[in-house]
Amino acid sequence: MPVSYNPPPSYDPYGNPISGPPVTGGPYGAPPAGFGMQQPYYGPPISDKSKLVAGLLQLLLGGFGVGRFYTGHVGMAIGQIAVTWLTCGFGVLWPLIDGIILLVSGGTDAQGRRLKD
Repeated sequence: MPVSYNPPPSYDPYGNPISGPPVTGGPYGAPPAGFGMQQPYYGPPISDKSKLVAGLLQLLLGGFGVGRFYTGHVGMAIGQIAVTWLTCGFGVLWPLIDGIILLVSGGTDAQGRRLKD
């Protein structure tokens, strides 16, 4: 009686099993794993927060940390409020520069996701 061997399922780099028809050998050998299958997109996640809104809030109300509260960086927002108050308003330069950087090059939200354009 012949014994059949079913190989274990293949896994992608993220640990998800790759399912599909079993790979059988042909005259030129077996095709590469996952050949002919559409690969899912695993790009970097995008935040639901906008860099335009975050930058404008930071420019207009940065002394109150509003732009950083919007992106979820609560500690940085409280720090901006403290620096602005403790320096009698001169510390507003930090939120102002932070708002320009958010507008020009974007940033991330509290979960590390890139802000959408």
